[in-house]
Amino acid sequence: MEFKGANILSVEQFSIEDIRTILRVAETMEPYALPQKKTRVLEGAILGNLFFEASTRTRLSFGAAFNRLGGSVRDVVGFQFSSMAKGESIYDTSRVISGYVDILVVRHPQEGSVLKFAQATNIPVINGGDGAGEHPTQALLDIYTVYKEKEKNFDKLNGLKIGMIGDLKHGRTVHSFSKLLSLFEDMKFIFVAPEQIQIPDKIVNQIKNAGHAVIQTDKLIEGISDVDVVYVTRMQEERFNEKENFSSYQGYYTINRQIYDKYCYPQTIIMHPLPRDSRPQSNELDNDLNNYKNLAIFRQTDNGVPVRMALFALLLGVVDKIQETESNVQWYVPS
Repeated sequence: MEFKGANILSVEQFSIEDIRTILRVAETMEPYALPQKKTRVLEGAILGNLFFEASTRTRLSFGAAFNRLGGSVRDVVGFQFSSMAKGESIYDTSRVISGYVDILVVRHPQEGSVLKFAQATNIPVINGGDGAGEHPTQALLDIYTVYKEKEKNFDKLNGLKIGMIGDLKHGRTVHSFSKLLSLFEDMKFIFVAPEQIQIPDKIVNQIKNAGHAVIQTDKLIEGISDVDVVYVTRMQEERFNEKENFSSYQGYYTINRQIYDKYCYPQTIIMHPLPRDSRPQSNELDNDLNNYKNLAIFRQTDNGVPVRMALFALLLGVVDKIQETESNVQWYVPS
């Protein structure tokens, strides 16, 4: 794809070469994300961060990524603090705000809504999550995490066996990550969920049509016993309707150190898009794994900054200008 000026709305717009490009640029952003160095390449540029749905990591990491490149961030958080509470349309909101900023990140509870923001403006728009639809930048940081855990060897992303566990119906991170992984070769997916909240058939068909193996089960052990990656998700309480009865699924699966040591390979990577639900009645990923070397969930969140920096640099056309304003940081940075 041509990145400069583009929108990032779905992982379906990427080719395998696009993924290679994004990962390569993300690697070059690591020194600025840590930060070992600083750059002011986006000094004067403004990011509009429009989050109409709750977020901690995504909103802050997008903001941090833009700031690390020298840009400024303007946030709108929640419908109640926007003119949408007065009945303003997505079209009007997008047109107005795009006159104030250079690029937009939008999270919205309605699937397909971010596309409507993009259709109303000519500045780049990035999907920060649209309902139960997609979360493309989470999928990119997920693939970047696996890439780093696999010794930064792009070829090792082929032939992976991955178990995805939890609320696979409503979990947009699973939807996007599955589609992205389907670009690689000889993959095996094991989707672990109760039948009522299994992965949508549409996504299963896409994966199978790409030539990959798919197993669907409600048995946790089947999804963690013979895999390279265990990708755990929480039950998406906010997306359950009354008929689906969230409480009947709360705490349905739990992985702790004892279960991991008994059933997983010693090298199996544990991932989670976060937030994990740490309430005792839920606890899908136990705290006794927190200091375990194969728990990648915090490295995963850290990786969101260089990946999102890479996207900003690509979309705003400054990848080859990063070092022009490079300098050393002046503040204390722990090792």
